[in-house]
Amino acid sequence: MPDGRMAFLGDIYSIWLREMTRYVRARSRVITSLITPLLWLIIFGTGFSSALSVGGTGGSNYINFLAPGILGMVVLFTGMFSGMSVMFDKEFGFLKEILVAPVSRTSIVIGKALGGTTQGAIQGVLIFGLSYFIGVRISGTLGLAGAIVLILVTMFFIGMGFVGLGISIASRIENIEGFQVVMNLLVLPIFFLSGAFFPVTSLPAWMKALVDINPLAYGVDALRYAVTGLHSYALTTDLAVVVGFFVLMMIVGSILFRNVH
Repeated sequence: MPDGRMAFLGDIYSIWLREMTRYVRARSRVITSLITPLLWLIIFGTGFSSALSVGGTGGSNYINFLAPGILGMVVLFTGMFSGMSVMFDKEFGFLKEILVAPVSRTSIVIGKALGGTTQGAIQGVLIFGLSYFIGVRISGTLGLAGAIVLILVTMFFIGMGFVGLGISIASRIENIEGFQVVMNLLVLPIFFLSGAFFPVTSLPAWMKALVDINPLAYGVDALRYAVTGLHSYALTTDLAVVVGFFVLMMIVGSILFRNVH
C-alpha cells in the first residue's frame, strides 16, 4: 500500500482513537447515554402498550415496534451531537493545532465520523441487549444472525450520515450556544417524523411527505424490519437511502470542513 494511503488511514485511526478515548473517560456520559434510551423504551413502551391493548389493537407487541425507533434515536442523537466535539475543539484551540499539522482534513472528518458512529453502535448494541429483559424479542423473518447484521449495517450508515451532518453544521457555526440551538431545532423533528413511535403508512399526506424526505425514517424502517419483520418501504429502498445519505453527508462535511479556520 502506498505511503500516502497508509498515512491517510493512520490519520483517520488517530482521530478515531482520540474520540473514543474522550468517550470512555466521560463515565457520566456513557451511563446517561444508556439510561435515557432505556427509560424512553420502558416508559413509552409500557404506557402505549397498555393504551393500545385497552383499545383491542394488539398493543402487547408495541414495545417490539418501539425498540427499533429507540435504536434510531440513539444513533441520531449520538451522531448529531458528535459535531459538538468540533465546537469544543474550536473553543479550546485544539482544532487549530490539528489544522496546521500535515493531516488531510478529509481524514479528520472521517475519523470523527467513525468515532461518533462507533459510540452510537456501542450504545445501540448494549441497549438492544438490555431491552431483552423488558420484553423485546426478534420476531422477523431474517433470524437472529441476519437481524443482527442488518441492525449493525443500518446503524453504521445512518450513524455516519448524521455525524457528517453534525460536522457540517459545526463547520459553519462559531459558538457552542448557536450549535446547540440548531441541534435542538433539527433533532426532535427528525426523530418524531421518523416513524419511531407510529406507523407511517396511514399518516396525512402532508406529514407523510415530511416522513418520506427524512433519512432517519428509512433507517428506522430497516431496523424495524430486522426486529419485527414489519416495514413501510422496501428494504432495498431503505438501504439505498441510508447509504446515499451517508455518501452525501461525507462529501458535504469534507467540503465544508475545508473552510474551517
